[in-house]
Amino acid sequence: MNNLYFEKVNCNLCGFNGLKKIYSMPDRLYHPDQWFTVVECQSCGLGFVNPRPTFLTMPYYYPSSFYEDFERNKKFHNKRYRKEYEVFKHYIDNNDYKGKFLLDIGCANGDFPRYMISLGWNVEGVEISKNSKPIYDFKVYNQEFTKIPVNYPFYDVITAWAVLEHTHDPMSYFIKAGNLIKKGGLFVFLVTNFKSVSSRYLFREDIPRHLYFFTEETIRKYTSSVGLELVKVDYSDSIYTMFPVNWLLYYFYRLRGKKLEYKNIPLSRGEYFLKYQLSKTIFSNFKYAAYLGKNPLNIVSMLFMPAFTKYQIWSKNYGIVTYIAKKI
Repeated sequence: MNNLYFEKVNCNLCGFNGLKKIYSMPDRLYHPDQWFTVVECQSCGLGFVNPRPTFLTMPYYYPSSFYEDFERNKKFHNKRYRKEYEVFKHYIDNNDYKGKFLLDIGCANGDFPRYMISLGWNVEGVEISKNSKPIYDFKVYNQEFTKIPVNYPFYDVITAWAVLEHTHDPMSYFIKAGNLIKKGGLFVFLVTNFKSVSSRYLFREDIPRHLYFFTEETIRKYTSSVGLELVKVDYSDSIYTMFPVNWLLYYFYRLRGKKLEYKNIPLSRGEYFLKYQLSKTIFSNFKYAAYLGKNPLNIVSMLFMPAFTKYQIWSKNYGIVTYIAKKI
């Protein structure tokens, strides 16, 4: 793809154009020949891909296979929907949900709203991708959230599960949410954590589908600017996970005074099987074990990853964060 399909932008939060390069990496999922650069605003700390694919170009990076995961892993996702609701149900003033409205931004194939319907909620969704499954059993706006034809406080809860990092203009999403939530209502959203080792140093972001990278500090600036008050910040792996794969390798480079580059990251299990055209058989697993044997640091890293993950959560440096903001 040529440069006509990409654009350079200033900081979405403060408008500053003083940017620092953090790292470069390819699209690991679909287009490994295309590389992208993540920068950080030197004024407010917001991270983002720059230059980035234009809005009209983005469907190229969201093939239908991106949405097939929701169907392949039904059991996992059904459990996730329950956990997502449990995150905010205690912040609802009235537990009688008759007449209460929820809007789910980025509803994909519609399963989370359907779960909420089963609990008695009235739901609507927003989904712009033409590669997601058609939805006929509840109202869905097939347009950008910022352009939906609702312009007054109407919703008791608006949710955005792993959505804001995918948008081209997060500020417009916060402004729209602030306008549409009733007084005392909630904006509940999950994003990755740019301060975490996973996001900032271990190349664990899904680039270029992830375009923006937030910290608690930048989220507080977004929410306070639109009349929302943060009432809960949850650093945990209860809904989504971002395993700190290769965390020990990062510290090994750091101790040597060097920067870990993407080229230094070893192949994942899936990438290794794909590269060497190995089927997932016992024989191939022996070959993979031999591969790991050549990288003892990986073995130690994997063994202690659960403990390191718990430390990240305890120290509020985990790669995933769920926020609940209340309309003041």
